Formats: sequence, structure tokens, C-alpha cells
Amino acid sequence: MTARYLSADRRQLRWDVVDLESQLASDHKARVVWAYVSGLELPELYAAIDAVEGGPGRPPPDPAILLALWLYATLEGVGSARQLDRLCQRDIAYRWLCGGVPVNYHGLSDFRVSYGAVLDRLLRESVTVLVTQGVVTLDEVAIDGTKIQASAGRRSFRGAGKLSEIESTAHALVEKLKTEVESDPAASDKRRRAAQRRAAEDIERRAAEARQALEKLRAERAENAKTHKQAEAAKGEPRASRTDPDARLMRFADGAVRAGYNVQLAVAPACGVILAAQVTDRRNDAGQAMPMIEQIKDHLAAAPQRVLVDTHYATHEDIVSLADQDIAVYAPVPADKSEVTEETRRRRQWERDREPDALKTWRARMASDEGKATYQRRLRIETVNGILKGRGLGLMLVRSMAKVACVVRLQALAHNLWRAHCLRPAAA
Repeated sequence: MTARYLSADRRQLRWDVVDLESQLASDHKARVVWAYVSGLELPELYAAIDAVEGGPGRPPPDPAILLALWLYATLEGVGSARQLDRLCQRDIAYRWLCGGVPVNYHGLSDFRVSYGAVLDRLLRESVTVLVTQGVVTLDEVAIDGTKIQASAGRRSFRGAGKLSEIESTAHALVEKLKTEVESDPAASDKRRRAAQRRAAEDIERRAAEARQALEKLRAERAENAKTHKQAEAAKGEPRASRTDPDARLMRFADGAVRAGYNVQLAVAPACGVILAAQVTDRRNDAGQAMPMIEQIKDHLAAAPQRVLVDTHYATHEDIVSLADQDIAVYAPVPADKSEVTEETRRRRQWERDREPDALKTWRARMASDEGKATYQRRLRIETVNGILKGRGLGLMLVRSMAKVACVVRLQALAHNLWRAHCLRPAAA
């Protein structure tokens, strides 16, 4: 006897009835994201839409949908616009957020890096709401920097001579192609040469941007040489990347030197909420405490009582300045060198006896058991750093500091969104 079974018939036309609402669980993370976005005021995003009622042009997707897609994708560790585009076609959570609105990776990519000021405002407002609700307190703030890899390779870094050569060659090629395009009657060949000209113009532009970044590095080195002449003289010629001129060569935690950025985060260690975020091109964190505290004060109109930072993060001048503002700094006191002469020890003690009272109080604070226990809570910011890097922050897929800053703010906003969702039931 011959078995009976159903075979695939892929040529048969069918109508599929899809109920997106019934396919997504009531407590799904995508619903949490959409509930948050639905309550936001986004006038800047809607003001940027050119299509108006009664006018020409195809209407774009609702900006709230694009924001919700990126927030949910960030929580899921998706950082590629092309991957997000594919997920919007086949994954139920992303399809539910789209709600039948078509999207494409070009629009998604442009949206993510075009509204840095809006993302900054939303981050500020999200923290303000949590503080008002009592979910977050500003008694204690931990500040730390974490390095992220830029979308540029080490071989893209060039010195001044090579950059000038590349810029001159590209400029000559652009002028040559302009002349050929204008004189060549063949349309197809003209389009090909126009494409070549655009590519040469891009090379010339990026070389010029790299040269400007190089001038900035030289100015910084000249300024540092005033106080650290030997250290600066030992360094090689400054170089800038043609791929991402804003990126800097940095030594990462694994010892490797890569192109990267230094992301500064201020976190409330008691709840893990990000209070402020900033992207810098600094290779180390020295002196970064004050800018972050000023950002917190500007965003929340309030200052923390205690600041937990790593060694050398706050300078002696910063500690004194913050003490005048009734802000206590908890940072390890650098260990003294043991192999020194007796004269050096006497000079060191003589200098410390004449230190400002704020520095003496800081040394006594960090020597106490209470100070050490308080400083241990700074380690909780490392957990936040790990969470963000697990969501894709460790490797940038965009170039330039402005675009990287947009991605960092989006990461911070998504992180706070989910932390608030987890903290509110506990607070209630």
C-alpha cells in the first residue's frame, strides 16, 4: 500500500490572515518599550517631516516607531541597521512594533544618528522622572570610563606627510575627472566618471578631516609638553585615521592598541541607572570627574553628596573644588614609592602638612573602614559597563564622535528604560 501525505505546493496563491496583537505576549519587552515611547513628547522629530497634509511626497514612518525599534533592538543587542531591517520582516516583536508600517535600513540608519539633541533630552528627562518618583537618589554617584572600539583599523592612521600626499593626489584626480565628465559626450561613461569623482572627493574630504584632527593632536601635545616635556618627547609622530578622524589609538584592557573612544558614564550605584553619558577621545580618565559632575548638575539641577571614582580620576584641584561644593570624593589614595631617599620622604611629608584641609580630609576618609566600604560600591558601575557592552556598545558600527555619541545615548536611554521597568515594582 502507498502512503498518503501532504506535499508542499509553493505555487498556490494564499491569503494569510495575521493578527499581530495576539501573537505577542502581554508582558513582552516590546510592549514595555512601546508603552514608554507612546508617552514621550517628540515635537522635534515630527517637525523634521517634509510631507504635509495636502502637499506632495510620500509619508515616512512614524518617528515614534523608529525610536521604539532602535530602543528594543538595543536591548536585544542589535546594532546594525541592516540586521534590524531584516528582523522587521520576520520577527514577530519587531513586526508588532512596526504595525504594518514599512521600514528600510537607510531610514533606520539615518534616524539613529540624526537626533543627538533629542536623545540627550530624553535621557535627561528619564532620569528626572525617576528622581522625582523616588526610584533614583543622587546621594551617591559612581563615575567611570570605558573604552569602545571605533570603526577604523590601525593601518588607517597616517602622519602629516602622508595625509598631505593623499589629499593632493585626490584633489588632482577630482579636477581631472571634472574636466573629463564635462567634455565626454557618452552618457554611460559620464556616469561612471561621475562616480569616480565622488569617490575621489570622499577620499579628499576624509584626508582633510584627518589633517584637521592631526592639528588638534599636535596642539594637545604642545600643551602637555609644558608640564610633561620628557614624556611627550618620547612619543612618536602624532597620527590620525582617514577612516574615522575623530577616533584615537588607545590601549584597551586586554593590552591591545586599537582605534577607539572613551565613554564616560555616571551611574547611581544603588539602582544602576545611568545619570549622564559623554563620549571623549581621551586615552585616560584623569581629570574627567568635574565635566561629568557639571553635566549631572546641569541635567538634574542638583549635585550628588558623594562621588565614587577610580584612582587619578579626580585631580587634587578637583577634590578641593568639590569639597567647597560639599561633595565628598571617594577615590583611592595613590601608593607612595617605597624606594626613595630619606630626604624625599621628609619633603613629601612637608608638602602634605601644607596641603589644603580638603586633601587631608580625603586621605583620612579613604584610610577609614567606612570610606573603604563606601568606595567598594563603585564596582557596581562595572556591571553597567558590562551590560552595555553585552548589548553591542563595545564595537561601533558608525563613524565620527557625533554619531558615536548618538549610539551611546541610545544605549543609556534603553538601559534606563528597562531598569525603571524593573525598579518601579520594587519601589511600589
